[in-house]
Amino acid sequence: MAANKAVQTALAFADENGWNVAAIVVDLNGDMIAAGRMDKTPAAVMAFAMDKARTAVLGKPTTEFAKRMLSSAELNLGMVNRPGLCAWDGGLPIREDGELIGAIGVSGAAGPDDVKCATAGLASIGL
Repeated sequence: MAANKAVQTALAFADENGWNVAAIVVDLNGDMIAAGRMDKTPAAVMAFAMDKARTAVLGKPTTEFAKRMLSSAELNLGMVNRPGLCAWDGGLPIREDGELIGAIGVSGAAGPDDVKCATAGLASIGL
């Protein structure tokens, strides 16, 4: 299954770089379809990875989403009070032939490094 391969590749990329992460792929509804966590990664990090993926399934990378949410006090307040949203780096939408089909979320390393792991995962399945 492609989702499992993306997760395993993200974890392997993190391992090669000495990072401990969790990775999750969600479908278009934000439901988990594949997940993995490295042995030394705290269990709570899995929840961050899930939230990053669910936020990214909104169709935009989390950094763009964060910029929009921080653009006004009302949007910012709404974001921080909404369970399941996480605008930290590490969540990427998954598109196939231009169509949104899901998202991947990685957490546990520094934000830019989480993005590198997620990108490696997507590249392993040709996306």
